[in-house]
Amino acid sequence: MILFKNYNIADWFSFYRVVAAPFLLVLIWLDKRELFTWFLLISYLTDAIDGFLARKLKITSARGSQLDSFGDQVTLVIGLAGLLFFEYNFMRENMVLIIVAFVPYTIQMLIALKKYGKTTAFHTYMAKLSAITQAVFILWLLFFGPVYWLFYFMVVLGLLETLEEIILIFMYDHWVAGVKGIYWALTDKRRLKNKK
Repeated sequence: MILFKNYNIADWFSFYRVVAAPFLLVLIWLDKRELFTWFLLISYLTDAIDGFLARKLKITSARGSQLDSFGDQVTLVIGLAGLLFFEYNFMRENMVLIIVAFVPYTIQMLIALKKYGKTTAFHTYMAKLSAITQAVFILWLLFFGPVYWLFYFMVVLGLLETLEEIILIFMYDHWVAGVKGIYWALTDKRRLKNKK
């Protein structure tokens, strides 16, 4: 059961992305591209705000990390749904590359679910860079049109980030939040403690 009274300010920003998803779907259904894009921008901005607040106010938690990751996943799916509806021709023309990027991401999530019973919340530097790149590309495409070099960069970065997540899953026997990347995982006491 979700205990909303235990949510801190950062959690509420993460939770906003989850709550906004049905509203964004309605905007897609109503064919309100510009309104959808502005509200999607707000969702992406809350992703930047929640992590900053959690670190600044020293209120990071496993629950907050998991809620943030879930909000990110929901926002990504909603963004893709918006692209499918508003930019169908672009999506159709680039479907092979989109599938090439999306299938490993799905595999990574399935591996995490099998091992941990939930998705990862490593929040690596590469994951953050990948999320920013995705947000910029999706919003730019919806506001102005496609930028192909950014699209290709996003796909390559997404594949590298997914590969890093899969490696980290195999490095950690138990679910952990807040791993900066493979380099930092090598000396992470949480991982080393579980190996003893």
